[in-house]
Amino acid sequence: MSRIASFHLVRGRSAVRTLAHLGSDRVRLRSVDGLAFWRLLGTGRDDDTAPSADLRRSALFAVWDDESALEAFLASHPVPQRWGSAEEAWHVRLRGVGGHGRWRGVAVLDQLERGSGAGPIAIITRADVRLRSWRRFSAAGRPVSDEVRSAAGLLAVVGIGEAPVGRLGTFSLWRTLDDARSFASSMPHHRDVVARTRAERWYGEELFARFEPYAASGSWGGRDPLADVARHDG
Repeated sequence: MSRIASFHLVRGRSAVRTLAHLGSDRVRLRSVDGLAFWRLLGTGRDDDTAPSADLRRSALFAVWDDESALEAFLASHPVPQRWGSAEEAWHVRLRGVGGHGRWRGVAVLDQLERGSGAGPIAIITRADVRLRSWRRFSAAGRPVSDEVRSAAGLLAVVGIGEAPVGRLGTFSLWRTLDDARSFASSMPHHRDVVARTRAERWYGEELFARFEPYAASGSWGGRDPLADVARHDG
């Protein structure tokens, strides 16, 4: 069977507990059967993709050997069992649609079950920002964040990061792939930043990955953004 991925966004009831779990869960996830790749992540405030921090919210991105491995994890592992008592949690399964790059040296898109690009699209961007480029990256982040939040076809977006400085990214949901492409090609600040990252070599490593999101559950900001699409299209 082909691999699948999943993304989990969890708002805890206190910043102290959320930060503690970011540390302790790293130990718990090391021995999960069928878990091929994972990263625990902090998140930005609300839908802000510029450098910021919401200390009560965290995320998990994971790649699974198959769907049954994810099912077993959700059914019995202490980490997802705790999510049930969180203030809010949203979960989605992901099939690969395309992209390029690596995540800490790992080609996370390899061997993923192939998904459809015909419906809603999830996109993960992440980069290891070189220390010498951090100030320029941070300064460029605010206008790009404003553009993203106003983009046509955006369903939801969250800033994600493995570290407060240097290892940041985004997880976003779009109504269609064309909407995501239109944003990338038409927004001037975004186009300028993409050009500068290449010309000035801001990143030591980067990943741009597209997914088909399916089997979502829970809520993100009080709603399931993918359910909104289903109601509109239905």
